[in-house]
Amino acid sequence: MLTVSTPAVAILLCVLTMIGWGSWANTQKLSDRAGWNFSLFYWDYVLGVVLFAVALGALFANGPQGVVAVLRQASGHSLWLAVFSGLLFNAANVLLVVAIDLAGIAVAFPVGIGLALVIGTAVTYAGAPRGNPTLLAAGVACILLAMVLSALAHVRQRHRGEPAGGVASPAAGKLELRGPLFAVVAGALMGLFYPQLAASLSPDAAGGVVRAGTLSPFAALLMFALGLLLSNLIINTILMRVRGTTYRQLLSRPGVHVWGILGGMVWMFALTVNLLAAGVAGPAVSYGLGQGATLVAALWGVFIWKEFRGASRAVWLLVTAMLVAYPVGLLLIGAATFSH
Repeated sequence: MLTVSTPAVAILLCVLTMIGWGSWANTQKLSDRAGWNFSLFYWDYVLGVVLFAVALGALFANGPQGVVAVLRQASGHSLWLAVFSGLLFNAANVLLVVAIDLAGIAVAFPVGIGLALVIGTAVTYAGAPRGNPTLLAAGVACILLAMVLSALAHVRQRHRGEPAGGVASPAAGKLELRGPLFAVVAGALMGLFYPQLAASLSPDAAGGVVRAGTLSPFAALLMFALGLLLSNLIINTILMRVRGTTYRQLLSRPGVHVWGILGGMVWMFALTVNLLAAGVAGPAVSYGLGQGATLVAALWGVFIWKEFRGASRAVWLLVTAMLVAYPVGLLLIGAATFSH
């Protein structure tokens, strides 16, 4: 079983998490440009997550600490926690995908994932207090500020783009709040998935030891993917009916599936290295740094997808302040790793 032994390596893995979690949504953008409905995209995304988890499970299946042996001795409670975390994440991520569709990456991620970072870091730290609490709290506060700034930028930009004269009707203002509101609900749910997954892991997993009744990172990831897949049979079926899409459409354009599958595999790779880092950095710090993905996603949205093209000076000031607050928060969270 792969192990992590030093804080420097753990931080490096958290940076990889940040890049992966902040970049997978580009595949949704590419899929959307190809005319692929996001409810169809999401089936491909889930397939990518499951394929990556199964490949990991097969690669590390054998041996005394292999996935097969770990799953056989795991308690029902640990197995359920890992499966339940997949269910929670799936519900949250579907809402996040909807928020991206409505508001763009540069808004959906700072609002949704920013809130998830705050909730997930706080709950995870309460369960496994590792890292300097003062620095951690200061970092989370900066992330909260960045989240608010992003939402304000979105609202001001959309209102500015309403009918000639720059005056938005009350109905239009409410309509444009749907994206951030979906992101808030997504963030509230997503902040709860990681503590459940972390609770299923052996506290000695960083050293390659799995205590009786608990899970190794790779076994936990396999059960997480199972929960994700099972819940998606219900959640995405409902979403497809709302969007007016059918399963027959999934077979209509085979070439488009590559984007969603790639997106799922990128996200799952990021979660894998994050769990490996958690054994040394602590789950709260590992998750908090990994959710710096929001900064990566915001950079994609602002500079590559041009989601604030034509924005006023006031909007750009808000966006710039958001792009400053996020890295400051991440630096504080990273410093908490070395100060405990």
